[in-house]
Amino acid sequence: MSQNDSTPRFDTLAVRAGNIRSDHGEHSEALFLTSSYVFASAEEAAARFDGSEPGNVYSRYTNPTVRSFEERLAALEGGEKAVATSSGMAAILATVLGLLKAGDEIVTSQSLFGTTNVLFDKYARNFGVSTGFVPLADLAAWEAAITPATKLFFIETPSNPLGELVDIAALAELAHKHGILLAVDNCFCTPAQQLPLALGADLVIHSATKYLDGQGRALGGAVVGSAALIADIVGVVRTCGPAMSPFNAWVFLKGLETLRIRMAAHTQNAQALAQWLEHQAGVVAVHYTGLKSHPQHALACRQQTGFGGVLSFEVAGGREAAWRFINATQLLSITANLGDAKSTITHPGSTTHGRLSPEAKAAARISEGLIRIAVGLEDIEDIKADCARGLAAL
Repeated sequence: MSQNDSTPRFDTLAVRAGNIRSDHGEHSEALFLTSSYVFASAEEAAARFDGSEPGNVYSRYTNPTVRSFEERLAALEGGEKAVATSSGMAAILATVLGLLKAGDEIVTSQSLFGTTNVLFDKYARNFGVSTGFVPLADLAAWEAAITPATKLFFIETPSNPLGELVDIAALAELAHKHGILLAVDNCFCTPAQQLPLALGADLVIHSATKYLDGQGRALGGAVVGSAALIADIVGVVRTCGPAMSPFNAWVFLKGLETLRIRMAAHTQNAQALAQWLEHQAGVVAVHYTGLKSHPQHALACRQQTGFGGVLSFEVAGGREAAWRFINATQLLSITANLGDAKSTITHPGSTTHGRLSPEAKAAARISEGLIRIAVGLEDIEDIKADCARGLAAL
């Protein structure tokens, strides 16, 4: 902070925001492993339960450690409020249940994480919420898809796994023109590299399991936005129970302290690997927003401050060749998780997007030769050497 500026900057918020110190004066955030709380009287208990008096009630929806995580993440995203959930998918589900009703419609992109696609296209329909799918970057297609029932636009930008983008500010303007909410999955960039709320989005959704943790230790999710919108989602968490555990919240709090530093290192490694892969025989295409060859590189430079640690690329020879590449690696971990300090590699067509129909895969451009690498924090030369083993297997 400068002498004339009392607003803490990102790294300070990542370390200090939401630090609720108890009477014991602990310096590290306390871990409150308790399911319930003792009230001073029956009157106080009643007031806590009906909300007329603030305070802890039950750890399913009020826990000091979880609250610390929520306040810190909200501060980093520039939101008024956050609610933590048991996983990223629980965060998306709680958003749908809290803000939509039977007869409403979601419009989302064809470039979507496979499980999110299944949630919208199958399970949301069971509750009378329909979903329309459009090309992510095509604003005209978004506008054409709007009906009187459309209440929510949902996007990933960059998308999983192809790193496709949409102009968040332009899509937010379109949404608000028609009274529609815009929710952005900010998993790939995190608030360290992209601030969707500042660009006009109404909600930001996270799988905290990924980069917010950074070491693949715990499951969790979160939704950030205005206090009014988050209140409806809090009601779902309180009633339905997809709550974040205090221990996981404590893990995520420690992860947030190094978020910007880690994201910068992930980006540096991913940029170097993407540029190297572009010149390798057997690689048909490389998808990474940091490459000048990416068709939306200029947009990425405009609305992101970094390009993230996830890239994908296509090899000639389809699934058989992709699997040979993956199986030949020795350093990269064959797992569908991402955001870990350890580099991971997966075949989206048979893992993260394996439950999609052939038609849905084609619409999302998930080819059989597509491989995704979430580039970790190992030495980049060792990562390249391991990918060279994969290339040799082709």
